Amino acid sequence: MDKVRNNPTTRLLAHAALITYTIIALFPVVVIIINSFKTRKAIFREPLALPNSDTFSVAGYLTVFEQGDYFLYFQNSMIVTVGSLFFILLFGAMAAFALSEYRFKGNTLMGLYLAIGIMIPIRLGTVAILQYMVAAGLVNTLTALILVYTASGLPLAIFILSEFMRQVSMDLKDAGRIDGLSEYRIFFVLVLPLVRPALATVAVFSMIPIWNDLWFPLILAPGESTKTLTLGSQVFIGQFVTDWNAVLSGLSMAILPVMILYVIFSKQLIRGITSGAVK
Repeated sequence: MDKVRNNPTTRLLAHAALITYTIIALFPVVVIIINSFKTRKAIFREPLALPNSDTFSVAGYLTVFEQGDYFLYFQNSMIVTVGSLFFILLFGAMAAFALSEYRFKGNTLMGLYLAIGIMIPIRLGTVAILQYMVAAGLVNTLTALILVYTASGLPLAIFILSEFMRQVSMDLKDAGRIDGLSEYRIFFVLVLPLVRPALATVAVFSMIPIWNDLWFPLILAPGESTKTLTLGSQVFIGQFVTDWNAVLSGLSMAILPVMILYVIFSKQLIRGITSGAVK
């Protein structure tokens, strides 16, 4: 295996594949960013060309900051996304630890029940969810979005984390119990640090749908004070006229948090995805 990994041809192919994947993945992002700095005519006339002295324009960014409360939308998206991720990782990890650590009657059925949410889209229950939120007085609040996104993200989190936690050495946990550690300290001090790649994987895959979602913000929190970034950007999209400069500028700025998160957790993410693939 080491000979294969150290082979110059293998390394060259791996680097070529990585570069090719990066170019393909980043191409749409680059197109959006370069078009956000161009005039409307240049966007449609030469969408793949770089902006020059004749086509360069920041009108879209000026429109975003003047006509829409971009910072409020950004703040709402950050609160909803970070809050949802916190509860998804916390409750998902705790449930996964219980399912993988403690054997009880109905353990398998409980795991299957919690994983059903992966196969059944939560949007099917939109009407019932809206009724519950109205009854609870949570319409037009960020709390409603956090609750819905937490519920939708838990099945995948539990499914992934439980598989990783089963690989944690039982001897390590038993040694902690012998030393007098409580189950909470075993969970937070011993187990969680060992499953960081899985936590990063769950965080990245959960963040992107939450950050980009339009459906639930439109249904549960359409008020001006609770609009998320994706919903707020829709103000520039009309039935007959669309301000493409503003739309592309808003999307360019909305991409930044996702890119930053990917850069921070990329190493852990790759470890989490490829764990167990190569022994």
